[in-house]
Amino acid sequence: MSRVALVALARPTFDLACAQANFDSAAALLRSLGGDVVGPAELVMTAEDVAAITLPEVDLHILFMASFSDASPAVEVFGNVDGPILLWSMREPGEVGERLKLNSMCGANLAAHALMDAGQSVRHLHGNADESAVKQTLIRALAGDLPSDLAPDNHVRELGDIAKTNAALAKLSGMRIGTIGEAPVGFTPCLYNGPKLKELFGLEIMPISIEGAFARIAKVPATESIAANSRAIAAQGSLASVNQDEATKVAGVEVALDEWRDQEALDAIAVRCWPEFPTELGACVCSALGRLSDRGTVTTCERDVLGAVTMLVCEVLGSDENYLVDIVDLQEDENILRLWHCGSAATKLAADPTDATQFTHCNRRLGVAGNFPLKTGPVTLVRIDRDVDPSNSTGLRMVVSRGESIPAPNHFQGNTATVRTEPNAAALVNGIVTRGYPHHLVISWIDVRPELRRMADMLGIPLTEW
Repeated sequence: MSRVALVALARPTFDLACAQANFDSAAALLRSLGGDVVGPAELVMTAEDVAAITLPEVDLHILFMASFSDASPAVEVFGNVDGPILLWSMREPGEVGERLKLNSMCGANLAAHALMDAGQSVRHLHGNADESAVKQTLIRALAGDLPSDLAPDNHVRELGDIAKTNAALAKLSGMRIGTIGEAPVGFTPCLYNGPKLKELFGLEIMPISIEGAFARIAKVPATESIAANSRAIAAQGSLASVNQDEATKVAGVEVALDEWRDQEALDAIAVRCWPEFPTELGACVCSALGRLSDRGTVTTCERDVLGAVTMLVCEVLGSDENYLVDIVDLQEDENILRLWHCGSAATKLAADPTDATQFTHCNRRLGVAGNFPLKTGPVTLVRIDRDVDPSNSTGLRMVVSRGESIPAPNHFQGNTATVRTEPNAAALVNGIVTRGYPHHLVISWIDVRPELRRMADMLGIPLTEW
């Protein structure tokens, strides 16, 4: 009999009843297959929960992503055990148009990045306990045969124009990224090396604290916040149905960020958007970031500086507006990924910009966030990430892929793109997770892959193209 350490991570802002039911089913399946399951029977959500875990020697370690969670518990519990760790993510329940109830796959993606950052290795299993393929995968895993880390073939394709790429690098040099606060705990993709970004791209990082940002927001006169909210309502009438106290707070944030951008000549802003904004300010600022994006300022949430770098790189190469997304759903039979974030997309990226609905935030239930599907057409997926390989002097790596955003309703509250990928979608997800790429990808509707290849080649940044 194989002894299995099974630990389920979750976060209270998601559907805990569904998360617990999935976890119970997973544990029951493992036991029915002959596994001797050890570990906490309840969802692990707090530092106290993590501290209480003591795992014996086992044959298999399974990190069960009952819902989204930051990656710090994963590293604390599994960072130093004998790997690989099997990350098990769940399918998204619910009807089209509802909130993202679990966001389990994104949690697995984030955990994989942090675990590999800590020197661990991972494998990935996606699907619910009642699926035949899941059962068969677990039977093999209990016998010591873990799922493969197979990824799509790595393509080597033509390089872009040298002059165009040099011009883009010259345009990047001197650009400024304003950052607010620290990276959220357990969000290793949001860490960065400022001197290296200066050396390679000529980018400057201009940081302020959360407290500094809140001080700026507090100085915005009420009349300016009200006027900004009125302008936003005139542009998107659905905003009038949102709690106006919260909407006006978000408009005040928009005004403060506009002033900061102008004062510091910022080209991008990366914001630690939670927990302080919803818990201390009493509003979610997604729509403020979207409105700044509509006016030409790159914005990222979760203080993702390398996400902002990726977006700026794409834009100077000619991509126009782009967006930062999570992979949240996989439909293997249709070769489809659903790419999502909680509502900070520019309205110009909407499938129908005249109907770019503004709503409350899907998890926090506070205003204000966009709630509309993203536009259709061929898309490039790209990410610049830190590289933990000590032999790579740039300290960075890049991953690129391709697909098509197809017409579809907004599958999850926030902003969703339904993308049929050029490589096999399941293999693409497996590659991203098992190679430890970030949970945030940039989606661009203009193809700049040749120039991305050329830039990576010129700077010595390893590039994987799937």
